[in-house]
Amino acid sequence: MKRVLIITYYFIQSSNIGAVRLRGLAKYLCDFGWEPLILTATLPNVTETHPDMRVRVIETPYEDLLITWKKKLGLKLDETLKEQFELPTHKNKNTITDFILNCWEEVFAYPDIQKGWYKFAVEGADNLLQKESFDAIISSSSPVTSHLIAKELKNRYGIPWIADLRDLWTQNHYYSYSTLRKHIERRLEVRTLSTADALTTVSQPLAENLKELHKSKDVYAISNGFDPAEIVTGSQLSDNFRIVYTGYLYKGKRDPELLFKAIQKLIAEGFIEPDEVVIDFYGYEEGWLEMDVERYGLQDIVNVHGLIPREEALKKQREAQILLLLTWNDPTERGVYTGKVFDYLAARRPILSLGISGGVVEDLLKETNAGVHTSSQEEIERALKKFYYEFKLKGRVGYCGISTKIERYSQREMARKFAVVLDTLANR
Repeated sequence: MKRVLIITYYFIQSSNIGAVRLRGLAKYLCDFGWEPLILTATLPNVTETHPDMRVRVIETPYEDLLITWKKKLGLKLDETLKEQFELPTHKNKNTITDFILNCWEEVFAYPDIQKGWYKFAVEGADNLLQKESFDAIISSSSPVTSHLIAKELKNRYGIPWIADLRDLWTQNHYYSYSTLRKHIERRLEVRTLSTADALTTVSQPLAENLKELHKSKDVYAISNGFDPAEIVTGSQLSDNFRIVYTGYLYKGKRDPELLFKAIQKLIAEGFIEPDEVVIDFYGYEEGWLEMDVERYGLQDIVNVHGLIPREEALKKQREAQILLLLTWNDPTERGVYTGKVFDYLAARRPILSLGISGGVVEDLLKETNAGVHTSSQEEIERALKKFYYEFKLKGRVGYCGISTKIERYSQREMARKFAVVLDTLANR
């Protein structure tokens, strides 16, 4: 069996989308002739145990840049700046704290805030590679420090290297730094990835973007996936018309306001009975969300629960009549799968998606028949009417996902695609 070293900053944390992707890759690569070993950082405040899978994990120390600066400024180490100064989070609006933090990151956290991991990871990998042999390396970002580490190892040992960009680097639509920094960082990106043997990302549109910048590179689109082991059939559905959302809202970039407008209108028209519908949000609490709920008079319908453990979140998904999926209503989002869509596929419940039309999420839902995508209030109302009518008629909303199509988005299939690329590089 061939061996691959996977370099990823996030691995143990279950809530991180990148960690889920890499754990799935590590779990199923063995089925396709590749034995993975994970090099990762020992992160603080992680209570989860190591994932139960056929893989070795080597954790290295790291230097936390933010904690270092908190010590310099005499701030509390275990609280964010917003928590310490009791600052609110505004919808689609940056606060003065956001501005200051962004300026600090632009200057001091180049190329990312996890750069303090570099020296420890290179040292740990160096010790490992002097004793053991590997047929390939995969580095996964964010953070992009993972690629800087892999480049150094590639230079030292000449091992074939795949740079996996779950999020694009300077082409990322969430990129928030100045034009000057972007210019400097783009040169770093091109220089760093020039020595990679192949690039991977999560969708075909993002792969095309990468190819435009890295013209000489082989670029592959390999989507994230759900873990087949997390599929549980026969779950008891809620008795009411329950819509569930689990995940981040990114200060309103993923905005449920159109849903609130649609629900308010359908209740006013008498189509939906208010005592039968419940909307649950599970994730970081954001003050603006509760303000929107009050604005539309939905305090008795919408519940904001805060963060819950991943296993509990999966259970809530399986019990829902409808799963709410929110994407950023922006053209640059068309090539982005939110990681939550794959959890939802495993839950086997109908998905109501809100966001930009013509994107990969809409294509996925059409292909798998796992739900419906909407991009306007009128489309949301039509979808809700259809779902609610079925609920009233049958006591539940039926699920019509096509299993054979859905299996194409499993982590096992993701690992198979990575194995194909790894085999290609190893056989050169």
